[in-house]
Amino acid sequence: MSIKLATLIQSARVPFLILAPVSVFLGICTAYISAVEIDWLHVALAVVAALLAHISVNAFNEYMDFRSGLDLKTERTPFSGGSGGLVENPAALNGVLVMAWATLLGTIAIGSYFVYLRGEALLWLGAIGVLLVVGYTPWINRSPLLCWLAPGLGFGPVMVLGTHIALTGDLNGLALLVSLVPFMLANNLLLLNQFPDIDADRVSGRRHVPIIYGKSASLALYSFGVLVASVAIIMGCFLSLLPWLSLLALLPLSLAITVVLGLKPLLRKSSATWLPFLGRNVIMTLVTPLILGVTLLLG
Repeated sequence: MSIKLATLIQSARVPFLILAPVSVFLGICTAYISAVEIDWLHVALAVVAALLAHISVNAFNEYMDFRSGLDLKTERTPFSGGSGGLVENPAALNGVLVMAWATLLGTIAIGSYFVYLRGEALLWLGAIGVLLVVGYTPWINRSPLLCWLAPGLGFGPVMVLGTHIALTGDLNGLALLVSLVPFMLANNLLLLNQFPDIDADRVSGRRHVPIIYGKSASLALYSFGVLVASVAIIMGCFLSLLPWLSLLALLPLSLAITVVLGLKPLLRKSSATWLPFLGRNVIMTLVTPLILGVTLLLG
């Protein structure tokens, strides 16, 4: 494997790409139980589009953070600080930019096909998705509220609702409710992963929640996000939108209690002490939607 290709793969942040198909999986599940005949080619296209979009936003982030010098100041962890691929091989800079645009164009091409097939609702969701991909690094992370909301919008409403509409041509209350879970969990995922980058991000002009309001306030916002996700699942069961079996999704969500209680006394300590709890949060973010989707199918 050439050094440039290795850097491109590294800059795509392959280990982080799991969340995209997990979010699409939820949309597939809501579509499947809506008594609509599923076209499995469309399922494959939805998964590919989500992966391409995720690679694109990662590659744009890698390119811009290296160009700004942020990657040279950041202490990388398994959950934050970028891949470091361009720091090790700056010659691949233009290749990473080409990858960012190529994957974005691939996403737009698949999205355009579904817009042609399903209509205007997907056009608006797709436009939001493109704005999130292109605008996250240069603009969105200058606003604490937008920076917190952006990941959840992408992995929640855009991917879950986009998949559901692409497969069914319609939207229902179940898909809307279910999209709240990855919406809150993805927001929380990035929120905690910003903790190790606070100092470097502040110097580079970013203004996300941990910088502006501090880590304690961020943990309170994190707790709010978990509460909303939990209430969405419980209310879905009471409203008969979800089977009672879906309460099993609350089990991985309970990891959030250990994350908050574990991080709180460590906020003034080094970032290395936070890593076990950041890892737990990643597990919760991935497993909760998976269990929710499986229980939808079984219930």
